[in-house]
Amino acid sequence: MAEVKVFRISGEIRKPQLLEPMRFSVEVPALNVEQALEKVYSDMGSRHRAKRFQIKILRVEELKPEEVRDPVVRAVRGLDVKA
Repeated sequence: MAEVKVFRISGEIRKPQLLEPMRFSVEVPALNVEQALEKVYSDMGSRHRAKRFQIKILRVEELKPEEVRDPVVRAVRGLDVKA
């Protein structure tokens, strides 16, 4: 069984009615980079009514467990469990 990794994906949404691009950075658990990107395109498109061509990915990085900042991702991955 494959190990679930956490990716931090940074980018921007460029829409005609916005004066400046809306920047974002999200942490996504996924099996590989392709699945993480698909999740970001899906979520950002749904939340902000943006088409995929309006979403520009600037950086994708795989995170070590101690680098994860999102409390929801930390809880789901079991990183905040006290022994």
